[in-house]
Amino acid sequence: MDDRKAIDGKAMGLMVVLCVVWGLQQVVFKAAAPDVAPVMLVALRSGIAAILVWLLMLFRGERISFNDGTWRAGLLIGFLFALEYLLLGEGLRYTTASHSVVFLYTAPIFAGLGLHWKLPAERLHALQWAGILLAFTGIFIAFFWRSPQGASPSLSNMMFGDFLAVLAAVSWGATTVVIRCSILAKSPVSQTLLYQLVGAFILLMLAAIGLGKTGFNPTPLALGSLFFQSVIMSFASLLVWFWLLRHYLASRLGVFSFMTPLFGVTFGAVLLNEPIELSFLVGAILVLAGIVMVSGYGWFKQAKRTGAM
Repeated sequence: MDDRKAIDGKAMGLMVVLCVVWGLQQVVFKAAAPDVAPVMLVALRSGIAAILVWLLMLFRGERISFNDGTWRAGLLIGFLFALEYLLLGEGLRYTTASHSVVFLYTAPIFAGLGLHWKLPAERLHALQWAGILLAFTGIFIAFFWRSPQGASPSLSNMMFGDFLAVLAAVSWGATTVVIRCSILAKSPVSQTLLYQLVGAFILLMLAAIGLGKTGFNPTPLALGSLFFQSVIMSFASLLVWFWLLRHYLASRLGVFSFMTPLFGVTFGAVLLNEPIELSFLVGAILVLAGIVMVSGYGWFKQAKRTGAM
């Protein structure tokens, strides 16, 4: 019997905190970029977070096993996780943190499409298809309904960076599909997370070396960014998220994911003075509405059944 609970005040408070932390991720990448390239920062944070997860597993008495057949799927999600952040980091060279956080969080749309194809139990319903159509309409508007005046960086560069952020979302969505459709669906969360972090550390460190982006200027901003990304973002926030998934209904938690892009856009505008174009604002609203319709279908269905709507 599923003993997970509906959302209460504690869960809501924790979700707001998590969305604030996740919304800061791209802003921190962008702010620290002059001192450490995003691809190098993610490689370092993944290595540190992997050590922290490993120590936690030792503390809990959890064993890392490669005899259970998880290593093949583990290699794949490690590659996809690294690819996601390579694309995101490169995209941030061309576009703003505000744009990247909105486009990255279209990942549930791509995950929903993949799961619809792979798992009969995850078939999309009419409301979710409408949400996907709305989200893609928002992406189209944000991409092509633009004014060339005042765009910084240049319009073509920004569109390229936005495109890389969308590809990062596709990679994130593919990671979700692999986890749900493989043996990892029944594996300990800490082991799955460790596969992702170790894979990202190795592959992104190689990418940083190949791209000549291994420089690290140890300024207070760079060191603070590394602490935030490794300890708070990649370790603490994910542990809290997985604790929430264990104790509360996932469909209810997913509805709150729309807050992360909202916080990301706000932080980008306030902390980095990033411009918010009308086309992007309209597109972002449609994307966020689509995300809520896709991720929140279970909540809407339950609310309708119980007469809460």
